Amino acid sequence: MADHGIDDVDRAILHALQEDARNLSSSDIAERSGTSDSTVRKRIKRLEEKEVIKGYHAAIDYQNSGFPFKMLLFCTAPIPKRGKMIQDILSINGVVSVQELVTGEKNLLVTVVGKNDDDVTPVAQELLDLGLTVADEVLVRTHKTTPFGGFTSGQSEEPE
Repeated sequence: MADHGIDDVDRAILHALQEDARNLSSSDIAERSGTSDSTVRKRIKRLEEKEVIKGYHAAIDYQNSGFPFKMLLFCTAPIPKRGKMIQDILSINGVVSVQELVTGEKNLLVTVVGKNDDDVTPVAQELLDLGLTVADEVLVRTHKTTPFGGFTSGQSEEPE
């Protein structure tokens, strides 16, 4: 496993940012991590520079924002092209995420949101136009996330 230089303080910072990056101050995080406010700020800057922290994003509830239709499209792309196609897929209106899958025939997972089925159907057609095969479609009812537990204090840097 690659050494990313992540220690218990970094993990505590990452866990806190996952919980509530918008409302926790560096002082709040310092208190949680048992370090100083200035250390937290320096660590966050270093984690951003190393691209461990790649950005800060709003967690949108699409259903409550008027887009209740969330569809997962499992697609198949030619293996040498799948990674290169991601940016083109993300540019399709309605697509909110793309995941590259490295096992199985279905090697791209495309998440689409819309008001109804009429919003998703054109996305599927655009995926076909890009040379993808839409192998399966799944309508999502709910989607919840939680901070990754490996960033809580006391976790070892490498699995035993």
